[in-house]
Amino acid sequence: MDILFYFTALLCGYSYFLSPLILKLVPARSSKSVQIINDNNLPRLSLIITAHNEENRIRAKLENTLQIDYPKDHLDIIIASDFSTDATHSIVESYANQGIRLVRADERKGKEYAQLCAIRASESEILVFSDVATKIPAEAFRLLANRFSDDQIGAISREDQFISNEGRVVGEGAYVIYEMWLRRLESDRAGLVGLSGSFFAARREVCEEWDIYCPSDFNTGLNCAKQGMVAITCPDVIGIYKDVKNPGLEYRRKIRTVIRGITAISRHPEVLNPFSMGMFAFQVWSHKIMRWAVPWFMLAFAVLTLMLQGQGVVYTLALVAQMVFYALALTGWLSAHMLENIIVKIVFFFVQTNLALAMATISFIFGKRMTVWTPSQR
Repeated sequence: MDILFYFTALLCGYSYFLSPLILKLVPARSSKSVQIINDNNLPRLSLIITAHNEENRIRAKLENTLQIDYPKDHLDIIIASDFSTDATHSIVESYANQGIRLVRADERKGKEYAQLCAIRASESEILVFSDVATKIPAEAFRLLANRFSDDQIGAISREDQFISNEGRVVGEGAYVIYEMWLRRLESDRAGLVGLSGSFFAARREVCEEWDIYCPSDFNTGLNCAKQGMVAITCPDVIGIYKDVKNPGLEYRRKIRTVIRGITAISRHPEVLNPFSMGMFAFQVWSHKIMRWAVPWFMLAFAVLTLMLQGQGVVYTLALVAQMVFYALALTGWLSAHMLENIIVKIVFFFVQTNLALAMATISFIFGKRMTVWTPSQR
């Protein structure tokens, strides 16, 4: 039982602490220096923006898109409507004379299906995927084009940053800082396991196998690995998000996201085979599978801690530490005021995330699947 205690403690921290350390010890892959491409040689890009009933936000998104600094004859802007039923279509069509196209999905089958409809309607060599909530920096496309000058790069993800309405880093923001650091480690080795779903770009050949039942940010990274390319993160392109308006809705979004992630692995189990996928498989195991298992490791650790009480000071300290940890999370849940404390918010976010992981796993086992999506309001 002593051995199990320390082993489960190790498993709890593996995905967050040990696996990044292992990645640090693995030599980074060699890469070409970034070339600055002049306007005459820039690749043609298609920007695919997915939307579902976004009449309140689509106009601001279109205005932001029109500010992109990229030759207009090399840029194709497509709004991929996931069977919108409000005024989204009419608003987009009013921008037709400014080079913006509308592609309508014939039924609501989710973001990936709407993206697939737009992919089929495009002819560009580089496809850029975004959503309505994401503001794109004016210089982003030139930065992406320069990165694609390296032919081993199959896809590029931007980096994310979360802040509160007052401009402070929030619980989720602190987590995202860590997540972006981990992505850089993966980017420099076998490539990203998952890209930023709100803004990423990929070569057209990477998008040929487009699984509409698999999150596109994961599927794109997988396709890159299959084709001998890598998906990388681009620190020069930053996306800033505000904290969620409703933590309860965000909790449900996390459940949906994880169910979709588990579904993706179940549909593409080859990604877990290190003999065929190499280092990429190790990264998937560490970043996805072991991360999803953390709540069950935490539960086992708590049970073992209780069973070992009275057998040593280490077990007593472990019990006290866990009681304080979960008390902070409970405080954040009960008190909106206390949730403003950065420590409380980080602990609350961590516990909430792992509860969502556990609920998603149970839901998946009992047959629940997710296709359609509703963006969180921020």
